[in-house]
Amino acid sequence: MTVTVRPVSGKGDRKRFVDLAYKLNSGDPNWIPPLRMEAMELVTPGKNPFYEHAEQQLFLAERGGTLVGRISAHIDHLWLAMPAEQGGGPGIGNWGMLEATDAEVAKALIERAEGWLRGKGMTSAMAPLSCSIWEEPGLLVQGHDHPPTVMMGHANPAYQSWIEALGYAGIKDLYTYELDITGDFPPLVQRIVSSGERNARIRIRKVDKSRFDEEAQLILSILNDAWSDNWGFVPITPSEIAHTGKKLKPIVFEDLIRVAEVDGEPVAFMMTLPDLNEMTADFGGSLFPFNWIKLLRRLRNPQVRTMRVPLMGVVKKLQATRLASQLAFMMIEYIRRDSVSKYGATRSEIGWILEDNQGMRSIAETIDSRVNKVYRIYSKDL
Repeated sequence: MTVTVRPVSGKGDRKRFVDLAYKLNSGDPNWIPPLRMEAMELVTPGKNPFYEHAEQQLFLAERGGTLVGRISAHIDHLWLAMPAEQGGGPGIGNWGMLEATDAEVAKALIERAEGWLRGKGMTSAMAPLSCSIWEEPGLLVQGHDHPPTVMMGHANPAYQSWIEALGYAGIKDLYTYELDITGDFPPLVQRIVSSGERNARIRIRKVDKSRFDEEAQLILSILNDAWSDNWGFVPITPSEIAHTGKKLKPIVFEDLIRVAEVDGEPVAFMMTLPDLNEMTADFGGSLFPFNWIKLLRRLRNPQVRTMRVPLMGVVKKLQATRLASQLAFMMIEYIRRDSVSKYGATRSEIGWILEDNQGMRSIAETIDSRVNKVYRIYSKDL
C-alpha cells in the first residue's frame, strides 16, 4: 500500500507524533522510554524556547490508515547566522526525530522534509538533529548494544543504511567515552592532580545550589566562551539556560558539578549528572499515577551505576595550555571520588566529543576511557 505523508496539525496529531516512538521502539531492549511530558514539551512551541529562534514542521506517515513513521523538519536561525567553518551559514536546514517501520517509509518522510526545507529557501540538509544541537544531535551508528545515558539518543541500526541510500554523507562524528571509575587514574594523572593541589592559585569548588540561577549563568558564560570556536556551536540563549536549568535542577548535586578558579577567577567547569535513564527505565515514559513518587524517592539519595559528563569547558584564553589540562584532571578526579563514595557509581560516560577535538579526546584517553558510542551528523545538497 502507498505511503502518504501529512503535516501534523493540532494537539492530537502532536500526541500521535510523540506516541509513535514508544510503539515503534517497544521491542528494542536498549531503548529507554523518555518521559512523555518532556517529549511533548520538546515539540510544543511556547514550551520549548528553541522555537524562539527556530521554525519547525512535524510530519506523520501512514500506510493503509496506520501510522508508520514520523519526522521533523526545522530551521534554526541561530545556526544560519554561524560561520561556515563552524558548520553553519545561510541555506542549511535540518530534519530529525525520524522513526520509520521500513526503508520505504523513511524515504517518503525524508523526501517530504527535504521538500519543506527547499520551500523555505534552504539549499542543504544537515541531519539528524532533534531539535537543537544541544539536545540529541546525530544518528547512533555505533553502540546499539547498550542503553543511552540521560539526554542522549538511541536509534534503530537500520536507519544508517536507509539514510545513506538517499545520498546523505557523514560530515562529523560525535563520540562518547566510557570508563571504569572505581579505581585510581593512571599515575601520570595522579601526579598532575597532586601538583595542582599544591598550587595556591588554583581552587576547585562545588557549585552552590542555593545560588542556582547565579551559578547557571556563570556556567553559561564559561560555556559560551569555551565552545564558541567549536564546529556546530550555537549560542545558548538566556531563556534556554533557564528552561534547561529548571529541568535539570532535580538531578543537580553540588558535589557533581565543579568550578575551577585561578587567582579567584572562574575559568572552567565540569558538569556531571547521575544517569536519570537508570531511574526511569521502568516507568514506560509516564510519571503517573505513582511513578513520580518512586522518582522522588530515588532522587533523594540517588544510587546509580552510571554518571554522565555532558559538559566541560575551559575559557579560550587558557585552552591549549598545561593549566587547562590540569584543571580538567582535577575536576574529573574530585567528581570521580564523590561519584563512587556517595552515589555508588562504577562507570562514567563522557561526551559527546567532536571527532576532531583533540584536546578533549586526549584527556579522555589519558584517563583510560574508550569510545562506546558514535553519533553521526549527515549532510546532503538539496
